[in-house]
Amino acid sequence: MIKFAICDDESLAAQALAGHLAGYMEEHSTAAYSVSSFSGGRALLESGGGFDVIFLDIQMEQPDGMETARLLRQRGDRSLLIFVTVLKELVFDAFQVEAYDYLLKPLDNARFKRTLDRVLLCLEQRTRPDIVIQRGTGCEVVLLTSIVYCEVLGRKIYLHKQDGTMIDYYGRLEALEQRVDGRFFKCHRSYLVNLDYVRGCQAGQVLLPRGERIPVSRLRERDLTQALLRYMREGG
Repeated sequence: MIKFAICDDESLAAQALAGHLAGYMEEHSTAAYSVSSFSGGRALLESGGGFDVIFLDIQMEQPDGMETARLLRQRGDRSLLIFVTVLKELVFDAFQVEAYDYLLKPLDNARFKRTLDRVLLCLEQRTRPDIVIQRGTGCEVVLLTSIVYCEVLGRKIYLHKQDGTMIDYYGRLEALEQRVDGRFFKCHRSYLVNLDYVRGCQAGQVLLPRGERIPVSRLRERDLTQALLRYMREGG
């Protein structure tokens, strides 16, 4: 089930977007999906989240779309954020909240289709149980269940595995975050942790089964607790 959210304080614009989305999904995808509509950022933030894709207008009552996106990211939300707006000049601000795309109103059908094509591919990759790591001229398949945490140092990412071994490769943590699934939480700007292995959080550190400790940002401690509870409720 793909869960979409539309957040726009203009009901006609939200209905038009929902129509575009329904038309695309009926024609191009066999996946089950749901669409939830919200008339403002506050309503979206209070909904409990759990959406795969969120379409956000920018010009809304406070919190506006950009501030809503910042608050979502601060709480660890990994939804694909797509801004749908008349404001061309804020496209660069969208990068600060790791927006997936930036669409202008009125929607262009061809552009909307290209965006949804990429969205479905990205969601499919997120649900895969493994990832392929490029190392030099070769590659290696790594099971997500075997990764305890991921760490970035300089230009390299280090995957720390359950068996005590480690795999390193050149890459960006943000790109890796897009490839893993919901069991991973960004507890710090340099760390992703597998929630399956989290044994607690104490004094600004995440406790792991082998006695390892990795940092958790002060602002993300509460979000980590909420992510753990949500993950357990969903059967993680």
